[in-house]
Amino acid sequence: MVADKNLDNDKKPLKSLSNSEFVFSSLLAGAIAGACAKTSIAPLDRTKISFQISTNEYSAKKAWRFLQDTYRKEGFLNLWRGNSATMARIVPYAAIQFSAHEQWKKLLKVDSVDSKNESKIKRFLAGSLAGVTSQTLTYPLDLARARMAVTSKTQYQNLKHIFTHIKQTEGWLAFYKGYTPTILGIIPYAGTSFCTYGTLKKFYRDKMDSNTPAVVNLIFGAISGIVGQSTSYPLDIVRRRMQTSVITGYECSSIIGTFQKIYKEEGLRKGFFKGVSMNWIKGPIAVGISFATYEHVKETLSVLIMKTKTVI
Repeated sequence: MVADKNLDNDKKPLKSLSNSEFVFSSLLAGAIAGACAKTSIAPLDRTKISFQISTNEYSAKKAWRFLQDTYRKEGFLNLWRGNSATMARIVPYAAIQFSAHEQWKKLLKVDSVDSKNESKIKRFLAGSLAGVTSQTLTYPLDLARARMAVTSKTQYQNLKHIFTHIKQTEGWLAFYKGYTPTILGIIPYAGTSFCTYGTLKKFYRDKMDSNTPAVVNLIFGAISGIVGQSTSYPLDIVRRRMQTSVITGYECSSIIGTFQKIYKEEGLRKGFFKGVSMNWIKGPIAVGISFATYEHVKETLSVLIMKTKTVI
């Protein structure tokens, strides 16, 4: 009973975990958080991608019509088409990203009692490095998800089919098509998101002298999502065009060439910020759910692990 009481009073039970237990809990919590977040906004994600890769002008009315047409022609479940590829990517991606972020924070001594020179630059760097780590390891799955989102079942039946087709027709290097703009985009996105979330969370804890409740984590995550996605959206447009160029026939010889082509044909606002209003809706929802779920699952797992160790 004494051990349980101590666990209940401990605001940071993760401090008592070994590094391997800490990595395990952050990996599992990240995987669950990513799956919940992405599934919740999958139809909006598919809609956004369909506009990003085309030259058609975006509007909320046209986005709503796309959802209606997809539902009428393909059925309700097809609003989540490509979500299996998303899950195959986001589960390892989110697991690696959150876990890597915890490890980069340790290495850079972010939120550490031993850190005397903590700065927002370190927070930004830890988030950026976590994003680069996870994106690099799971990028082929992101490319497959993008292609499935803009094709019908007759073209690509499942994830295995799309991987086989890409390998046979385009070669291994095609799995990293659009990788450079993705990394250039993930640096400000992940860095800003994690930095904003960590800064808000620290501010709350310093002022309230308590852990942040789930609803506060959700709000802070939503704010982080808006800030993070706004900084990297044009690069998201470029990478989607490059990822799906084989399907759409859109000429994407290089990052600079794609930038120039989009600007020349569609202009700055209509070309590089197409669908950004939808991102401001789905982004905060997804990031908010992601951060809040991660914090809750991580804390729950830490308590379970500590109780198991106490019993043993």
